[in-house]
Amino acid sequence: MNKLFLAFGFIFVFQTAFFCQDITVTGQVLDDKGISLPGVKIMVKGTNNGVLSDMEGRYSITVENAPGLTITYFFIGFDLQEQVVGNRTNIDVKMSTDSQILNEVIIVGYGSSRGKELTGAAAKVKGENIEKLNLSRMDQALQGQVSGVNISTNSGSPGGASSIRIRGLSTFGDNDPLILVDGVVYDSEGLNALNPSDIESVNVLKDATAGIYGVRAANGVIIIETKKGKFGSKPQIEFNAYRGIQQTARKLDLLTAEEYAVIKNEMFAFGGQEMPFTNTALGQGTNWQDSVFKTAPVESYSLSINGGSGKTRYSLGATYFSQQGIIGGSKSSFSRYNARVNLSTELTSKLKLNSIFLFSSDNRSTLSENGIGSVLYNTINAFPNEPIRTLDGNYSYLDEVADIINPIAQMENSYNYSIADKFVGKEELVYDFNEHLSFTNRFSYNYAAVDSKSFSPLAWYGPGKYANTALNADLESPLVEIGDSVFVERGSSVYESRSTFTDLTFESYFNYDRTYAELHKLKATLGLSVFQRKGENLNGTAFNIPNNSWDYADISANTSAGGYLNNVGSWQFQERLLSAFLRAEYIFDSRYIISGIIRRDGSSKFGPNNRYGFFPTLSGAWLVSEEFFFNVNFINFMKLRLSYGISGNDQIENFAYRALLNGEGVYVFDDLITIGTALGRAANPDLKWETTRQFNAGLDMTLWNHFDITTNYFIKNTNDLLFQPEVSALLGSYGAGGSSPIINAGNVSNKGLELELGYHTSVTSAFMANVNFNFSTITNKVTAVPEGVDFLPGAQFSVGGDIATRFEKGYAIGYFHGYQTAGIFQTQEEIDNHSIEQDGAQPGDFIFVDQNGDGVISFGDNDDKTYIGSPIPDFVMGFNFNLSYKGLDLSANIYSAIGQEIIRNYERQQPYANQLDYVIDRWVGPGTSYEHPRLTTGATRNNVFSDYYVEDGSFIRLKNIQLGYTFPKKWTRKMKIESLRIYVAGNNLITLNRYLGYDPEIGGGTLASGVDFGFYPQAKSIMGGINIKL
Repeated sequence: MNKLFLAFGFIFVFQTAFFCQDITVTGQVLDDKGISLPGVKIMVKGTNNGVLSDMEGRYSITVENAPGLTITYFFIGFDLQEQVVGNRTNIDVKMSTDSQILNEVIIVGYGSSRGKELTGAAAKVKGENIEKLNLSRMDQALQGQVSGVNISTNSGSPGGASSIRIRGLSTFGDNDPLILVDGVVYDSEGLNALNPSDIESVNVLKDATAGIYGVRAANGVIIIETKKGKFGSKPQIEFNAYRGIQQTARKLDLLTAEEYAVIKNEMFAFGGQEMPFTNTALGQGTNWQDSVFKTAPVESYSLSINGGSGKTRYSLGATYFSQQGIIGGSKSSFSRYNARVNLSTELTSKLKLNSIFLFSSDNRSTLSENGIGSVLYNTINAFPNEPIRTLDGNYSYLDEVADIINPIAQMENSYNYSIADKFVGKEELVYDFNEHLSFTNRFSYNYAAVDSKSFSPLAWYGPGKYANTALNADLESPLVEIGDSVFVERGSSVYESRSTFTDLTFESYFNYDRTYAELHKLKATLGLSVFQRKGENLNGTAFNIPNNSWDYADISANTSAGGYLNNVGSWQFQERLLSAFLRAEYIFDSRYIISGIIRRDGSSKFGPNNRYGFFPTLSGAWLVSEEFFFNVNFINFMKLRLSYGISGNDQIENFAYRALLNGEGVYVFDDLITIGTALGRAANPDLKWETTRQFNAGLDMTLWNHFDITTNYFIKNTNDLLFQPEVSALLGSYGAGGSSPIINAGNVSNKGLELELGYHTSVTSAFMANVNFNFSTITNKVTAVPEGVDFLPGAQFSVGGDIATRFEKGYAIGYFHGYQTAGIFQTQEEIDNHSIEQDGAQPGDFIFVDQNGDGVISFGDNDDKTYIGSPIPDFVMGFNFNLSYKGLDLSANIYSAIGQEIIRNYERQQPYANQLDYVIDRWVGPGTSYEHPRLTTGATRNNVFSDYYVEDGSFIRLKNIQLGYTFPKKWTRKMKIESLRIYVAGNNLITLNRYLGYDPEIGGGTLASGVDFGFYPQAKSIMGGINIKL
């Protein structure tokens, strides 16, 4: 027995001695494609003992061997690996990729960067996520995809534009970001021409690191890359098609004919007038909305071919898209043809040619929309007791209000179209001197020809109507006196216009990328850029079109007597931008990154005093997770970022610094009227660009290999805003047609926080999930206005009403300024005992708040007006997910804006205009209502602009949901099909909100945002589609 214990003791001592001795473990680390991985962090689990793999992925680490000894292998963008050593001294490891953001390549301007090396705030949206949304415009697909990027729809009509705002409103003028498509400058208005299914990726540069683009980068940069083929791949043919129907997502709750008659009788009675309806039992009456809104089709068909040989890759595509409007059908429609060629070939082992050509042809027809007098404005206010047509077959006149016309007749008399043909291309030569240094020489162009035509027929909408172009219902033409007792018929008219726009860009730059001694990595870009834009227009108007018919609506067909009324016009412009830029980046030991940018721009938009400017940026990053002391197992990646820089904005009209002789030069010499020239806008040779200084602090993390976190805090201050304020008449620019000079004055501040959360399963999982949530909040404030100016006025409330929006120091851009209410007077006694004097108040009227404390409500000035809302949301959120299991896939995009307000400005304040049914709960006596005032035709202050007309515009919208099925390959390959997928999708199916209007997503200009004149709503659509790959 003693011998047995002795033997076991000997074995234990031997094993302990063996395992406790130091051993050296060597090996090589490869990625999942068998390529060596340098810089992999190899550590003994639970200790700070570690090394990095060399340039060939090899490593050697000395460890104290012990039972259960484990070595971990970590590299950004790959799954964490663990290996139990046991008795092995050579361990080769093959790592699998998993992270979605750290290893992906992001385009950053004249180059690219891996996600882990980014020092700025940038984001990337993959083309497949955009294509799934089945939208007509690319910019709409960005909504809810990237934090800090807010897309607001200016019109829901087919082909309607959107406003893109990156990190808030920064200027009084153009707030659109710089948009580049394959390196070619694009206008945001021109995004209609871009086919979403052609997009490979969209990269958004949000902070000062966008300063590589200098004077054009103050509002951020969006870089769009179109699809490319792959070297050495066989041709793949892909066909995509979908077709669907669209409807309005909502109709307003308007009064029925019976409700209308009862309420109008009451209004007239309160006003001391005879009641208009002797019989109020009118039933439902005419539902004008049902007659205006229609079900409309939408369809798209695209074909693409992608492939490549050993030295050439190519991608070809063609698409047709068509959408009719839910209002007006073909009279509010949009169609587009696209063609695309993307070619890259290696001319030699060192020289490569990249060639891109994009063509599009758009055709759009529109109705009057988003303003007083628009089709929807008239629809809302049309009288429900009136029929669409009278017994004689003519359209009803809606006689009682001069500025409300029959919307069905209005649509019938609308004739217009615009055709835009766009040619975009890039020819690029890239010469690689060696594996570290390359030179790129690029020429790109963007040419657009826009032809438009509109026809104004002789039309009669009723006696006294503002829109009448005929003298009477017989469509007699008005006469125009062209001389003493000499008259000619005006007749119907046609307007035709052709505009051409040409952008040319020449760019040459060097890119350098080299690592020294495995620790020091240097990247640099040095280049020059020359940009030129010019535009020309020729237009004409002709009268007396034959037969008052659209069929003959052409200038050449006019029968105007002597052509006396016909006229022509033209304009042209040209601008240039000359730039030099340098970007240098140093990375030490894959842990510390510092980057600097400087750009010098010279712009023809400014005078010689301020034509050139410098725009520097400095940024840095610390990869905390690469430190040897960092040993938090569940944190796979952690990076801190800082950036600060200056960028500019030259988005102003050409020659703004010059004086213009466009005043009304009418003089009297020797008792004769002489037409000459006169000063229009005054000169300002010291005019300069706006500048934006932006600070950004960010944090990027990956947890448990599957959770990604990105957060940014930024301060964005824009100075020297461009204004055209009223100035002293001593300048000599106050004659007829004169105007004040454009000056630099005013500052705006934006501060905000952005958060992006992402989760993804392993790419090898049978169940695949990709879930993303983004959140942003921005505080916008005007910090200075021009000296001597209290505020700049914006949009107007109602017809001839108060100015409702302002640009004023201390408030958000375009905030709402009006009266604040505090309930409703219930009795005359309450009015008599009220401590504040309110002229003209009667029971049932609003109680207004005395803002200046003088004891009197003033309606003749702004003393008692105050802040009552803002169109800028407090929070913007997006939630996106893609789920797949075997052949099934489900994706959705949810977008939300919380805390924004909207002005309800589509109700015509006239006695006979229809109203929303909230007026059913109006005040009719003491205690009957504390929210909605009495209705009357008499004088009242209830219709002044107040918080009563401002609504909470917060909403949550299911932008898109799609369910698809991909057939098993064992089935499709029998049909020689590589992949076959079918799907059903819906857009804007659900919107949760309390807003009374059609659509809470309301865009508009800088000072008109959030003002609803009867906004053309985004359509609710349901589609079915197919995707085939051969």
